[in-house]
Amino acid sequence: MRHGLLGKKLGMTQLFDPKGRLVPVTMIQAGPCYVLQVKTVASDGYNAVRLGFDPKSEKRTNRPEAGLIAKVNRTLGDENDHPGESKGDETAGRDRKHAKRAEQVRPVRFIRELRVPDPDSYRVGQCIAVDIFEVGEKVDVIGKSKGRGFAGTIKRFHTKRGPETHGSRYHRRPGSMGASAFPSRTFKGKGVPGHMGNHRTTTLNLTVVQTDPENNLLAVKGSIPGHINGYVIIRKNVRTRKG
Repeated sequence: MRHGLLGKKLGMTQLFDPKGRLVPVTMIQAGPCYVLQVKTVASDGYNAVRLGFDPKSEKRTNRPEAGLIAKVNRTLGDENDHPGESKGDETAGRDRKHAKRAEQVRPVRFIRELRVPDPDSYRVGQCIAVDIFEVGEKVDVIGKSKGRGFAGTIKRFHTKRGPETHGSRYHRRPGSMGASAFPSRTFKGKGVPGHMGNHRTTTLNLTVVQTDPENNLLAVKGSIPGHINGYVIIRKNVRTRKG
């Protein structure tokens, strides 16, 4: 089962591993997340779940979000009133370790959709916590990189600068952008000054160093994208590092 979780970056620190080595880690507030919607091939054309994280007040909720939360709570209310008629009762006898459900879901700040191979193992209102990950497991962390604003080619693409002396007049300019006669245009992808950062970035194959289910904390080895208090997606790794 490929599982995932939503979280918030808290910052970096250091921990000692069982062998006594000092390991740099990033602390993430991972969950609890609530399943807001379950999508299947029959109803939506693909299998996925929508997760919500970080509750917020109702007065800061717009109408589309309020409608989604109201639909979730109506589903929970109907299943509580008629427990024998709820969808997915054929799987009630299976061993579902993380099948804890909320009586009512509050509006949330961060909503994301994750593809899953087995949507039948999820139910609306189900609470997913950090204990789905194990120490030593490899995960991928997705977030938005830090925004750097408008940047030149030296900062943005690490190009070389021009001479500073001997009459030079192109110290930090980008230089030629292409030939004039042919092809008489600039190719797509040419490195030019522009907006830097604030892009969706994925860091692959990070090792889970420590989990703290009581405080919903997850420590992964190394750095992850984004600023402190930035939202991230933690998922099981999709690529296996060779060698």
